[in-house]
Amino acid sequence: MKRDIQKLFREFVYEYEFVKRARKDTLRGYISTFNLFLKLCPSITLETLSSGTIVSFFKILHERKKLFAKGTVKIGVKKSTLATYWSKLNTFFKWLQSKQYITENPFATLQYPTPSFDDKQFLRKEEIEKIITAIHTHHDNNLFILKRNLVLFYILLFCGLRREEVMLLQVRDIDFEKKILTVRSETSKSGRSRQLPLHSTCIMHLKDYLNARKDYTTPNLLVSSKRDEPLTYAGLKHLIERIKTASGVTFHVHQFRHTFAVNFLKNSRDIAKLKQLMGHKSIAMTLSYLRCLPTDELRADIETMSIDNLM
Repeated sequence: MKRDIQKLFREFVYEYEFVKRARKDTLRGYISTFNLFLKLCPSITLETLSSGTIVSFFKILHERKKLFAKGTVKIGVKKSTLATYWSKLNTFFKWLQSKQYITENPFATLQYPTPSFDDKQFLRKEEIEKIITAIHTHHDNNLFILKRNLVLFYILLFCGLRREEVMLLQVRDIDFEKKILTVRSETSKSGRSRQLPLHSTCIMHLKDYLNARKDYTTPNLLVSSKRDEPLTYAGLKHLIERIKTASGVTFHVHQFRHTFAVNFLKNSRDIAKLKQLMGHKSIAMTLSYLRCLPTDELRADIETMSIDNLM
């Protein structure tokens, strides 16, 4: 009996949401990738799914033109983006194979597009300073929103949280007595709770902000600018776009996590501690955040080597 690939994908998402308890960000990634796959390969069925189909999909991605702001046209996508699409689709196809809807994963005979990370993922000091300045000068003369935005960006900078982790933070997750922030298991990508020491700058801004939001009833830490509700992802996107324009710095939220990782390692030289703070399951995951360490930060380590202390 023929099975509709779109219906099966909905079953896959349902299982990953309620059985595997995948994070909302993870589910959104699966959905957006699959929708793109259907858009570029609209006639795809289980019967026509093959390695050739996948090659065609990536060929279209490589050749298609995209129009950006100010009439800028770009062709193709970065290798890291291709790797992300590969990973998302591969998970779905493995699921199809495990359920015996297909006999072979179409990725089985194809080579994974190992991404190159030459692009700088962390933000420099001068970029951070421009972003903070833009937050101070673009808040529509609303002091409460200024305090909220400062809390958001300082938590991203000094705690290295993922976007969804900071968006789902609740007031109860802040412990001023112990000076810690808790990332609950239900909001963490790893599915495990973790606690992070709060930087003194975060504590100062959190106390100021929480005093200003004392009349709000929503449990979420970050609230909407218009009503007693949590800040939405659309609201965060609007805020980021506004700060990007005002600061002249092109950035995205996840770069703060890279910035936290690079600077923590620079100051502590302890990758085991960094792994714990980042909430990673393995050191390999933590190392991926350190792939673009500036060469000048490695110089002191090189200089410690000498003929006398070689093994």
